[in-house]
Amino acid sequence: MAQADAQTTNPIRSRLGAYYELTKPGITGYVMVTAGVSAFVASRGRLELTLAMNTIAGTGIATAGALTLNQFVEREVDTVMHRTQGRPLPTGRVSPMEALGFGSALLLGGLIYIALALGVLPAAITAASGLMYHGVYTPLKTRSYVATLAGAIPGALPMLIGWSAVTGSLDSGALALFAIGYFWQLPHVLGLAWILREDYTRVGFQLLPPGGDRSIGLQMVASTAILIPISWTPTFLGFTALPYAVGATVIGGGFLATAFRALREMSDENARGVFFASLLYHPLLLFLMIFDTLRLLMSAA
Repeated sequence: MAQADAQTTNPIRSRLGAYYELTKPGITGYVMVTAGVSAFVASRGRLELTLAMNTIAGTGIATAGALTLNQFVEREVDTVMHRTQGRPLPTGRVSPMEALGFGSALLLGGLIYIALALGVLPAAITAASGLMYHGVYTPLKTRSYVATLAGAIPGALPMLIGWSAVTGSLDSGALALFAIGYFWQLPHVLGLAWILREDYTRVGFQLLPPGGDRSIGLQMVASTAILIPISWTPTFLGFTALPYAVGATVIGGGFLATAFRALREMSDENARGVFFASLLYHPLLLFLMIFDTLRLLMSAA
């Protein structure tokens, strides 16, 4: 009897796991974090728990839907690239129509949730993010390096979702956080695209700029260098103070150093260094924002 129950349970768990995998939980989770931090900074540390939960949940549901739909759209490409062949659609664990229905339900549900709980502006930004991701970035991937520049826009829009959920508008603070998110993604994607260049070439993805290794390295350096002064803008606008600005400069300098190494020699090791530095940089920067926002709130109390 127990064995029969286990045999029934395992397929169910496997099925649920496949649907969970479709949502790219790592990326979805981090998008939820960025929206939540943006809302927290916009509130100057006075973010209500209900608003925080609605912002994080709504953003997560819509993002999960958009990423599921991306796997539906790119299901044939995913069967060719080595790193994606184990995904639910290439392996047949989920059918294309099931993925389409699941993703559509999540995206639509997330948009309705955000509109009702947070307002029209956050919902409109969420919809724009989905349209930009599927209507511009995805089709451009096989046509032009512009895809990388365009794809960073929907990647940074969750910062505006969180900010507008609190303020009901988009002001200089919102644009500052958006700019940080945008320029952070460029070296992140370039590093990953270099590491996966053979897979990307196999399916015709053009996420690396023309001009060879030096052009790639120069764009890594340029985007990480621009990040440093842009990262100071929350302090200039009064949302953070000197401790944040100093910390942002230190970690920005470390990030920039990895980009210069890649410029001197574009290799798998150095590209991986840029990529992993990007994985550390942005979470650390968000932590510094939270820390200094709380510090200013407590000092004013």
